[in-house]
Amino acid sequence: MKPESDALAHEWATLQNNIEHYERQALWVKLLAIVLAAQLGWLGWPLLGMAMVLVLWLQEAIFRTSQSRLGERILELEQHPQTRSHQLHTAWQAKRPGTVGLVREYLAQSLRPTVAFPYPVLVLVLIAVMATRA
Repeated sequence: MKPESDALAHEWATLQNNIEHYERQALWVKLLAIVLAAQLGWLGWPLLGMAMVLVLWLQEAIFRTSQSRLGERILELEQHPQTRSHQLHTAWQAKRPGTVGLVREYLAQSLRPTVAFPYPVLVLVLIAVMATRA
């Protein structure tokens, strides 16, 4: 392999490992949301539980947005194997949307089924807890 090909292969492997890391982090966020919803609902603080679930849902959407960006770079590497490597941040800066664009991107990620589950279910359970305590 040529040095450039080695660098591209290394960048691809690094990005793929980071994507897998984000996947594991997102699963931990989901688990934390479930535990907090159960604990806070049981303790009689379902509104706080809902707030925490919504915050964690957004946090996962932010993780998934970053993960998605890494995936886009991997696709670029796969399409253009002879391009210069290590341009992830340069490419991101060139395409970076403004604040409103970032918020839209985060919200779009939050609505993907693999991200959204289990958050709406947890919110509904906490609403049910509030209704039974009223």
